[in-house]
Amino acid sequence: MTTFAASVADSGKKTRNRRRPRRPATGVGRPGFAWAAPAAVFFGLFALVPLLLVVVLSFTRWNGLGSPGFAGLENWNKLFDDPVMVKSLWLSLVLTVLGVAVQTPISILLGVWAAGHQRNRAILSAIYFVPLLLSITAVSVLWRAVLDPNFGIPSQAKWLFGDGNLFGGQTGALGVLVFVSTWQFTPLHTLLYQGAARAIPQVLYQAAQIDGAGRVRQFFHLTLPQLRNTVVTSTILMVVGGLTTFDTVLILTQGGPGTDTTNSAYYMYEKAFKSFDFGMASAIALLLVLVASIVSLVMVRLSGYDKMRSTMEGV
Repeated sequence: MTTFAASVADSGKKTRNRRRPRRPATGVGRPGFAWAAPAAVFFGLFALVPLLLVVVLSFTRWNGLGSPGFAGLENWNKLFDDPVMVKSLWLSLVLTVLGVAVQTPISILLGVWAAGHQRNRAILSAIYFVPLLLSITAVSVLWRAVLDPNFGIPSQAKWLFGDGNLFGGQTGALGVLVFVSTWQFTPLHTLLYQGAARAIPQVLYQAAQIDGAGRVRQFFHLTLPQLRNTVVTSTILMVVGGLTTFDTVLILTQGGPGTDTTNSAYYMYEKAFKSFDFGMASAIALLLVLVASIVSLVMVRLSGYDKMRSTMEGV
């Protein structure tokens, strides 16, 4: 009897031991701050410190030589009274809106297509992503030569391009800037949509097929809703990139004709390195940072992106 009771007690202890959750191994958990210290130091030295210097310079009068002199709100008062500055802000907004309107639908369609299993899809995708590997300067120089009004394609196809001088008017010059930016940066956003589309569970498409939904209906009622958060991320990148576009304008149009393509980033360059008014240029740079940050935060809040709790698209 005693032996039976002892065996029952032992079996009960074994059962309780099996049901008792295992404790996590000691020393395993979230990495400490030391792991993030190199990145934090790098960000502080090359992002926060320059930003603070720009804030200080925006309240000074400095031509790049000697010591800056305190100017108070002089630069900020001139900033909003300058008609070229107001026009440059408007052009920055136009370029940003056009870039988003053109790149977003193209990126979504190509990204969803590249996420499939079509024949030669990998080869075609690799070729399509080549512009993403090139620098902005190289791409701008390339298209400046291709679209040259004297020796480029427009001079040989005047039936399509009119007089062949796409850089001679504001409409043509803005169209070139939007086209070149689309050609280079659409592959980046396509890559984002390709990864997001591959993360959509296939069981959703199987259920849609059982319900009789075709490919077009699946795209609009299934794929697009699942890509909502990726659309927000891609759009924010486009907005920030559009507001700070500089290299393309410098090489392709140099702000011309006249000031018809002088956006805020290029106007900042002119004030700093042509007029040697670094105080005014710093005010423009700080204004661009504030505008880009505010627009990004508004987009995140209005889209509900900040409330997403899952790592799965659309959940």
